[in-house]
Amino acid sequence: MATKLNTDEKIALITRNLQETLGLDIVKNVMAERDLNVYWGTATTGKPHIAYFVPMSKIADFLKADCHVTVLFADLHGYLDNMKAPWEQLALRTKYYEHLIKAMLVSIGVSIAKLKFVVGTDYQLSREYTLDAYKLLAMTSEHDARKAGAEVVKQVESPMMSGLVYPLLQALDEEYLKVDAQFGGVDQRKIFTFAQDALPQLGYKKRAHFMNPMVTGLRGSKMSASDPDSKVDLLDDRETVKRKITKAFCELGNVENNPLLEFLKIVVFPARTLTNPDYKFVVTRAEKFGGDLSFSTYQEIEDAFREQKLHPTDLKMGTADAINALLEPIRETFQNAELQKLAADAYTERSAESDAAVSEKDAKIAAKAAAKAAKIAATKAFKLAKAEAEAAVTSKA
Repeated sequence: MATKLNTDEKIALITRNLQETLGLDIVKNVMAERDLNVYWGTATTGKPHIAYFVPMSKIADFLKADCHVTVLFADLHGYLDNMKAPWEQLALRTKYYEHLIKAMLVSIGVSIAKLKFVVGTDYQLSREYTLDAYKLLAMTSEHDARKAGAEVVKQVESPMMSGLVYPLLQALDEEYLKVDAQFGGVDQRKIFTFAQDALPQLGYKKRAHFMNPMVTGLRGSKMSASDPDSKVDLLDDRETVKRKITKAFCELGNVENNPLLEFLKIVVFPARTLTNPDYKFVVTRAEKFGGDLSFSTYQEIEDAFREQKLHPTDLKMGTADAINALLEPIRETFQNAELQKLAADAYTERSAESDAAVSEKDAKIAAKAAAKAAKIAATKAFKLAKAEAEAAVTSKA
């Protein structure tokens, strides 16, 4: 029987391997009375890649610390971010993300029965949420909205209003998901600090925020959807993984700027040790090249590479094998014909003419929805103001 953790041990587990925590005092105050409610959200845009194992491993820590965890599939956010998820494919991509995220969690031994899964549009189109969104819009400057989303929302010279609304809604999600803390990448820090300032202005409590480090792309810079070789997708086959890792930046003895070492430290070891505490990183080599190499900890790998006892070619071979082993259970899940069709349909490429037609249709749908929401909100606000005025007159009488 597992030993029950005390509060300090739970907090240590919650905060381990994080790059930064905001509002630790909030966490301690809540946990002095009850377990923590946390949410992690992902916009359903491009295909999830291997770096998603970083938040998945952290979710495992939250559950071990008895946190109540909500996973948000932020479909509306996916559309608002420069329409990265076309309206017609929004539902398909949300389903794809749900199946893929659950497959990842199961592959590292996380019980999905303990998690709550929510789709954004299930509550983000409600009357209450819409009114609060309008209140946030009324109190937020264009400068602050742009600043909040600077590291997350696609930045263009003339941004669409949707991209400016994106960080406001993410802040509002904390209240409507009834959580004590939000978890995300350190790239979301500006959204998190915006939420800490904005929610109290609406009369809601300030939340804590947990941030995991970001994983560098294989070329030594940020992962990019426009550069497929900068990342490993979760459904890449074995040969594709090997090809991408072989092309990765990996300079002899360089441990400061080495995306493969970073993959092993931030992705592979935390994920693999969840199901196998005695996990070893193995480099398979022929006897004429010295035979196999085995490492019990990440630090052993880094030290060997720094001292040039581990060659870049060997590191690449071992990393490719480790990543393939991590991805294999997910690939097996998606051997299902129905899921393969879902993956294809969710990311069907369209012609430029088709994209233009869809964009125009999307714009009309969005404009119609916005006009309807504005009319409803204005009517409700007028009725509320009228009722308050009448009540004031009655009280004076």
